[in-house]
Amino acid sequence: MFNSISRVLEKPPLYTKSEVAFWNDEHISKQMLKAHLDPEFEGASRKLTFIEKSTAWIKEIVPPSNFPLLLDMGCGPGIYAERLATVGYQVTGIDFSKRSIDYAQNSSLEQGLDITYLYQNYLDMDLNKLFDFTIMIYCDYGALSTTDRQIVMQKVFNHLRPGGKFLLDVFSAAKYNHFQEKKTWEICHNGGFWREDKYVVLNGCYKYSNNVTLEQISIISSRETATYYLWNSYFTKETLIKEANDAGFKVCKVFGDVTGNPYQEDNFTIAILLEK
Repeated sequence: MFNSISRVLEKPPLYTKSEVAFWNDEHISKQMLKAHLDPEFEGASRKLTFIEKSTAWIKEIVPPSNFPLLLDMGCGPGIYAERLATVGYQVTGIDFSKRSIDYAQNSSLEQGLDITYLYQNYLDMDLNKLFDFTIMIYCDYGALSTTDRQIVMQKVFNHLRPGGKFLLDVFSAAKYNHFQEKKTWEICHNGGFWREDKYVVLNGCYKYSNNVTLEQISIISSRETATYYLWNSYFTKETLIKEANDAGFKVCKVFGDVTGNPYQEDNFTIAILLEK
């Protein structure tokens, strides 16, 4: 036990991966879905008022009349997908959480929406179909390693028709500068987000060079010790544009967020609209 605790208190190497796909854990995935569907909570999806404003803005800048076939990468339980289908897009959503995809499929059927949902890792995406427009929203792109970001950029590029658009957002260097390193712990006597029964959670927040951070969550219970790694890469406008250009994309415009607010260096997010 001592060795296990000692190990989880150490700062791990850059981009260490979780050994378990926690988003498909029976208990954790239930808590994640609950967080996604809470209209006032901003820890999984953004607040509903933001999403509604974002949907209206997306329809204006990339109209479904000209870009009808839309791919929603990391669609979760379909919160954006449903709203975008309602305003005229033909939506395909892809996500690696089985619980989220099952919920999204059931919800679309109940509402009579013609949305295609795929339970798949978008790093392995090969859909044999071209889209007019792809979105990757809520800073999912920055949760990936440098190598995986290159894979995603190429996957999106290969799945877009010539002239197709790609909208994504990331956390900014300003937010990286705001990030505080710390270590905390908590005893969850009656269970909580990570486990149903009693456990101790150790949180380590670490900064790395090149604008990367880690939230390391270690769970200690009577049955196990498990550690999850939540990575984030943060960008300047210039570094984000470079990654897009390296993949072959042209930059249409840079924004402060996916509601179209103007870009400013002190914003905590950056949104970029790209064209193949």
